[in-house]
Amino acid sequence: MSMKRRDEFDRRAWLAEQDLTHLEEVYLRGLMFLDRRFRLVDYLEVMEDMYYKINLQLPKSHTEQYNLDNKFWYWYPLYSLGLLTLLAYIVAAVTGALLGFYYAPSVAGDPADAYSQMLFIMGDLDFGFMLRSIHRWAAQFMVAAVFLHMLRVYFTGAYKEPRELNWIIGVILLVLTIGFGFTGYLLPWNQLSFWAGQIGIEMALTTPIIGEWVDELIFGGSEPGQPTLMRMYILHVFFLPFIVTALIAIHIGIVWMQGIAEPH
Repeated sequence: MSMKRRDEFDRRAWLAEQDLTHLEEVYLRGLMFLDRRFRLVDYLEVMEDMYYKINLQLPKSHTEQYNLDNKFWYWYPLYSLGLLTLLAYIVAAVTGALLGFYYAPSVAGDPADAYSQMLFIMGDLDFGFMLRSIHRWAAQFMVAAVFLHMLRVYFTGAYKEPRELNWIIGVILLVLTIGFGFTGYLLPWNQLSFWAGQIGIEMALTTPIIGEWVDELIFGGSEPGQPTLMRMYILHVFFLPFIVTALIAIHIGIVWMQGIAEPH
C-alpha cells in the first residue's frame, strides 16, 4: 500500500472513530437525560434480573429431559400442539380485529345486512377474501389443535397430580373454543348460519328446567333473528376474547411454573 493510500485509509478510520464516539456521546447523554426523570437504569436492572430468573426456571425440552428420541408416541412435536393452538388464536384474533372494521351485525335492525357486508368483504374489499379466509382457517385450525392437544395430555397422563387445575382450565378453554367457533359461524348470516342458530335454539330449549331462560338469554327467542345475531356478535367480539385470553395466560403461567409433564 502506497503512503498516500495509507494516509487516506488512516484518515477515514479516524473519521469513522470520531463519528462513533459522537454517537456514543449522544446515546449516553440521552440515556442520562431519561434516567434522571424516569429511573430507566433501575427498571432495566429489574428486567435483567427477571430475565435470568425466568431462563433458569424454564424446563428443558421434553425429548432432552426424558430421552425420548426413539419413542414415536412421545416424539417432541406432539408437545408443541399447545403452542400451535396459541399461534392460531393470535392469527384469528388479529384477522378478526381487522374484519371488525368492515363488519357490523346490522345497519337498520335487519340481520340480512350482515350477509350483505360479508359479500362486500369477500367480493369488493381489497384483500377481503384473503383476510376472511385466513380468519376462518385459523379458527378451524385452532379447534383441531386444541382438541389434539387435549388428547395428547390425556393419553400421556399429563392431567394427573399436580396438574389437575390446569387440566380443568384446559377443558374450559376447549368448551370456550367451541363457543368461539359457533358464535363466529352465525355471523355471516347465510343459510348455514341461520339453521345452525335454529339447532342451537332447539338444544337450549331441551335443557331441563332452565331451558327457556337459557334460550332467551343466549339466543333472544325461539327463532333465529336480529336478537340472535346481536347476541352472537357480542359474545364473539366482546366477551369470549377477554375470557379466553385471560385463561390462556393463566394456563401458560401454570405450565411455566410446573414445567412440562412427564409421560405416565
